[in-house]
Amino acid sequence: MVPLDDFEHCPAPAKINLFLHVTGRRDDGYHLLQTAFRMIDRGDSLSFARRDDARIERANDVPGVPAEADLVVRAARLLQARTGCGLGATIRVDKRLPMGGGLGGGSSDAATTLLALNRLWGLDCTRAELQEWALALGADVPFFIFGETAWAEGVGETLRPLALPAAHYVVVEPPVSVPTAEIFRQKELTRDTSVLIMPGFAAAQTQAFLEQRGRNDLQAVACRLYPQVQGAIDALGRFGTARMSGSGACVFLACANEKQASAVVDALQDEWKAWHAPALDRHPMHAWAKN
Repeated sequence: MVPLDDFEHCPAPAKINLFLHVTGRRDDGYHLLQTAFRMIDRGDSLSFARRDDARIERANDVPGVPAEADLVVRAARLLQARTGCGLGATIRVDKRLPMGGGLGGGSSDAATTLLALNRLWGLDCTRAELQEWALALGADVPFFIFGETAWAEGVGETLRPLALPAAHYVVVEPPVSVPTAEIFRQKELTRDTSVLIMPGFAAAQTQAFLEQRGRNDLQAVACRLYPQVQGAIDALGRFGTARMSGSGACVFLACANEKQASAVVDALQDEWKAWHAPALDRHPMHAWAKN
């Protein structure tokens, strides 16, 4: 594959966790999880310009994230190290997703970086290779490389496709950033939820199973530490079953269609930052890694 010169406006979609159970803890301290990941059609946008000097540079400031700590920069350098590639890149990150929101913004940015540079640098790495390397950047990053609605286990790296019906999701962003590490180190966190068996149902039955049997084990801890999260759950819960995504802070509600979702947003927008987006069953850059 011949390297290209640049890519603009590469999407990094958000994710929500339809449920999130903590089923145990490994000897190395990592938590064992079960979750269902689903992407939604809203996210950050990244642009990439190829460099011939092997330098990795971020072209713009991201408030609160030094360039050297940015998962985007780390992902690019990881790909260089794993492949021996001598090319570099200048990367622009246009943030739309909140940090500390449980929507996977940083992880999605990192995955988009791996997918884009795989093509920009002409590396031709497989999806399995990128997923394996991505785990070093964070437990959610392999999911975005996998690029489909997924049932996830382990620390989040064991992924299987999951069929679900079309849906629109309302998301409320409380005015707080929740650090994932802080939630996981709380003593009262439930760490022994029984393991669920992935359902082999039709899509609608699977959705109902997840709503009835699933919960977010991190939600009670996050609500205790950050009352704004509980406030968002209470506000959105007036319209149906509201649940926190990931370690928070964002809260979501599934709606049957865009009209219903829009009505919920209209009812909330005077008090809360709320928006809606359809489910995204495949990453827009899914084809940028070969199976």
